[in-house]
Amino acid sequence: MNRLKDKVAVITGGTGGIGLATAKLFIEQGAKVVLVDNNPEAIEESRANFSDKNVTFFQADVSKKEDNIKFLNHALKTYGKIDIFFANAGIEGTSSPISEYPEDIFDTVVAVNLKGVWLGCQHIIPKMEEGGSVIITSSVAGLKGFAGLGAYVATKHAIVGVMKVAAAENAVRKIRVNTIHPGPVDNNMMRRIESDMSPDSPDAVKDGFTSTVPFGRYATSKEIGEIALFLASDESKYITGCTHLIDGGMLNA
Repeated sequence: MNRLKDKVAVITGGTGGIGLATAKLFIEQGAKVVLVDNNPEAIEESRANFSDKNVTFFQADVSKKEDNIKFLNHALKTYGKIDIFFANAGIEGTSSPISEYPEDIFDTVVAVNLKGVWLGCQHIIPKMEEGGSVIITSSVAGLKGFAGLGAYVATKHAIVGVMKVAAAENAVRKIRVNTIHPGPVDNNMMRRIESDMSPDSPDAVKDGFTSTVPFGRYATSKEIGEIALFLASDESKYITGCTHLIDGGMLNA
């Protein structure tokens, strides 16, 4: 119960399924957590999941430099340090071929999924404790193309590059940087993707995705949180610059 004793973690995308599940695991293992999200209603709803003094919430837009600096300063003022940065904020965009993809939605996906990770690394890593851990949520879509999800796929590939550079640049301080690559997760993002791809038959889309997973099901948010917990803990202290698949065998099929 003490894998993260005395550690302080910042989690972006904090009110989503993966963010909340990971925060609960981190707190159970002794960490103090700052949950960052840009949805005030979701923040208020999420507060009900916690009665612990070791969690605080902060509203911020990860695509804005000033907001990254604000939640960084909030974490330092509240808990005095940062040991773990889980760059988990991300949006799916829409489902359209590249030739028809709306430019404004493309720009928003790039701003949140790519620039948000870049800004977080740029501002938070220099203030992290030596030996800390940065975990970035990519996707199986960061390792393979999926028709209709061009903006999402492009950004999830791009942040692998950010991870590899950040890992190289911060090894001297023993700060490790890794990406995790979930397959389909049973959460609200996948419900939106399924509905966007086929408004009249989202269940058929889910069945189609499930058929590509050898384990025969979507992952749970907690299962994604468990690999984040491993990478946040000292058990992974010699692992950096790596892509970590958690996809039920999807990309091996």
